[in-house]
Formats: sequence, C-alpha cells, structure tokens
Amino acid sequence: MTHDTTYKFSSPSMVIIALDIKDEDIMENKLKVYRAMKDLTQEELAKELGVTRQTIIAIEKNKYDPSLLLAFKIAHFFEVKVEDIFTYKSDHDI
Repeated sequence: MTHDTTYKFSSPSMVIIALDIKDEDIMENKLKVYRAMKDLTQEELAKELGVTRQTIIAIEKNKYDPSLLLAFKIAHFFEVKVEDIFTYKSDHDI
C-alpha cells in the first residue's frame, strides 16, 4: 500500500529529508589535519569560523557533526571541497 503525502512549507527553501541513519553510521573528518596544515590553534580556527573552541574540539573528536552551513564554511576557509574534510561512513562501508 502506498501513501500519497502532501507537505506544505512556509517557504520554498524548506525541505525535509528523512534518512535512515543508524548508530553505526558516522561522519569522519580531517579537520585536525587541515588545521595543522595552516598551523592554527583550535581557538584561532573557532574565531575565523564564528564558533566556540568547544565546537572545534567536538568536531575533531567526532563527537559532533557540524551543520551543513558550518561544514561549507570550514571547507571554504580551507579552500577545499566539503568531502575533502568530511566523509560519511556507514556500517556497510566497514
């Protein structure tokens, strides 16, 4: 049985995507490597990006996945593509 669901959004830019993300699915990153290549402290990078040092620490330790906007800001800062820094890994990739 299929269901036809219609969603109404208050703005055309609002989009909802449902993903089947499991606890085994993680996003790995190379933020610490890129930060070291520019010889930046966590505090300096945080200031450049407009976030806290704790946010940088959490991202580097894979405790926090940045928003899409922040991921793009990070990539733009380092002049690379988002996927050069962030990599999605699922249990199927292991």
